[in-house]
Amino acid sequence: MKYIEICIETSGSGVEAVATALLNIGITDTVVEDPRDVEDLMEKKQTYDWDYVDDSVVEMMKTTPKVTVYFEDNRVNRGRAEEVKQAIAELKKQQKEGYFGREADFGSLSVTVKTEENTSWKDKWKEYFKPARISEQIVVKPTWEEYDNVGGFKIIEIDPGMAFGTGTHETTSLCVKMLEKYIEPGDRVLDVGCGSGILSIAAALLNAGDVLGIDIDPTAVEVAKDNIRLNGVGSTAKVQYGDLAKGLDYRANIIVANLMADLVMMLSEDAAAHLRRGGKFISSGILTEKEEEVTDFLKNKGFLIEEVQHDGEWCAICALMPEGDQL
Repeated sequence: MKYIEICIETSGSGVEAVATALLNIGITDTVVEDPRDVEDLMEKKQTYDWDYVDDSVVEMMKTTPKVTVYFEDNRVNRGRAEEVKQAIAELKKQQKEGYFGREADFGSLSVTVKTEENTSWKDKWKEYFKPARISEQIVVKPTWEEYDNVGGFKIIEIDPGMAFGTGTHETTSLCVKMLEKYIEPGDRVLDVGCGSGILSIAAALLNAGDVLGIDIDPTAVEVAKDNIRLNGVGSTAKVQYGDLAKGLDYRANIIVANLMADLVMMLSEDAAAHLRRGGKFISSGILTEKEEEVTDFLKNKGFLIEEVQHDGEWCAICALMPEGDQL
């Protein structure tokens, strides 16, 4: 069977922007190759590292970050390839106009389209997903990998599919570390934009009393449900299709949202309405250059900034809803 391969060259900070541009035109199945992940791994000598790396993964250090989309080769999908080109051209225009900040550098954003005769692309991304310790207590491992849990860690087994995060990204790790720090036994946790369900599962493993994950992507909801069942936390964690701003009836001690900075700000008012007094709004997916903008925005909405953690060019913010205040 022939397939169309559309490869978009970008930068480390441009990967999320490219993925979002594709999501905006309905494309969720993407493969990301980012050499920074391996560079970060090789620089770290102790905590939160992958357990092992084979030579093929190390070779990624020599490459440019890429986001790749695959379609079956047919008339409709050749039209989709043109849509991708247009979406990336619009993204490049927005970057030049300063929409993402003056310092934003998304690389060349060059788009290459070719047709190949092979179906192995469907599982190619699995080569780069290995067991990873992402916090003090939690290791994420793919279902197809073995892991000798000599450290007695809490294990999240996951089969994310090509469209969703594997849990090894800095922003996910930052969220999990903050959940470890702030969650209290029995807490109610709301995971906004749950994706493959990693944060919902982590909250359940960290002794939350009740966890609700929501996502506006029906495919993400099904993937998260499968992963929750796989990890045996279905009695605590549930997932549903939903939008925080549209009639969700749930009030939490902690809201966690691993989204982009603009979405975090957009959701902050609705987050406040779904937090119990004294509750915490944990957010990531925020580039450090956007940190001040997001923290100032949250303060203006009545939140107190409890803590900001950093990992590379990303940060996570824990904002507190003051006791007795109505935001």
